This record gives sequence, structure tokens and C-alpha cells, in this order.
Amino acid sequence: MDAHLQLSEYFKANPHLVGKVVGFDATTDRLYHFNFTASNTGLDGDTFGDTAKFSIWIDEQLQKNNCKYGIGGYMEHRTIYARSSHFDTADEPRRLHLGVDIWADAGTPVYAPLQGKIHSFNDNDNFGDYGPTIILEHELDGLKLYSLYGHLSRTSLNGLYPGMPVNMNEPLGTFGNIIENGHWPPHLHFQLMFDMEGKQGDYPGVCRYSEKEKYLLNIPDPQLILQFPEVVNQ
Repeated sequence: MDAHLQLSEYFKANPHLVGKVVGFDATTDRLYHFNFTASNTGLDGDTFGDTAKFSIWIDEQLQKNNCKYGIGGYMEHRTIYARSSHFDTADEPRRLHLGVDIWADAGTPVYAPLQGKIHSFNDNDNFGDYGPTIILEHELDGLKLYSLYGHLSRTSLNGLYPGMPVNMNEPLGTFGNIIENGHWPPHLHFQLMFDMEGKQGDYPGVCRYSEKEKYLLNIPDPQLILQFPEVVNQ
């Protein structure tokens, strides 16, 4: 069976084994959908190129829409990566976002949505990079799945070791601030992978647009776990 279909079927059959990533409550919390493509003319390079200005802009969007959390990004072709040479390559810049971003305040708790263990972790301390990152490994009825949590606080890495057991809904860390999280407005990059391709503490969260089909094979939609309601900006 195709891995994507197998994963979807597993979650359908075992909803009681799928927990939360953040403390979103659909009965009380509203979600704001962020658009970081070229079609968003309300966000210019001067704003997203300056971390402090970008953070203020993010906060303003959430506050004026009365939203505690923002969401978006899976397979989104974004302009904002022009802010960092980290995403530049000689032939084609990396602009296609592979995970889902959850935007909220620094210090927002992050939880393990599935039982598993620590695969690896690292502080990817470059401008525009993940900053502190944790990767979990999960065994789901014979299907191996990895989940990545980027832009965490540095204290989130304290006491971890490879193979360390992690339970569903166990606190995993917190959103980092702009100094420690790769110099981004506070948010969580959440991503799923079937194959880590030998990598430790890191896996691409942004790729060249020409590589989309390749990465789609390895990276399922995080919404399979998140199950966030449909977002309607008002």
C-alpha cells in the first residue's frame, strides 16, 4: 500500500492515538490563515526582511482578527525566503515550503502528537534556519513516520537524548523567541517525513519549486495530524 494512503488509513482507524501539537481549542480559538505568496501585496520585502518589523506585522494580523494562532504553508510557494541567503542556490532559490507553520507567542507550548521516541535534535543556528529543532520517530503499525519541530526555544533541547521515549500529548518544548529561533517571528514549523534520508537534527523545510514532486512523495500533509478546522479569514 502507498505510504500516504497507509498513513491516512491509520489515522482514520486510530483517532484515539493522535494527540495535539499545540493547545488549540476549536471551541474557543480562531485561526488566521497567513498567505506568504506573491499574491499578498500587503506584505513587502522591507517588512519581511526585518525580523522586528515582520514580528510586529504578524502580531497585528493575529490581534486585529482576534486569533490566538495563525496557520499556513504546506506546499506554499513563498516570497519571504528572499530575506535570507540560507535559501539561495546557484541555479534556483528555495521557495517552496514543505511543512505547516503555526504562529503564536514565544513560549507557546508544543506537544508530541504521537507516541514515539527522540530521533535527533540540533540547534540549527543560522539566520533564516530552524534554530532549535527536535525530530521524533514513530512506529505506526509497521509504518515509520518522523515528525519535525523547528524554531523552538533553546531550553526545549535540554535533557534530550536519542531514543528517549515520548508519549502522546507529552510537552515537547516551547516556541522560541526571535533571538534563538533562527530570527523569525515566533512560530512552530511542523513537518512529517517518511524517510529522514540519513539526516540528523535537520531536514529541509523549504525546497526548490522544481523539486516539488520529489518531496511530495516523502512529506505527507501535516493536517492529517493537526485536524485544524477550515480557516476563513474575516
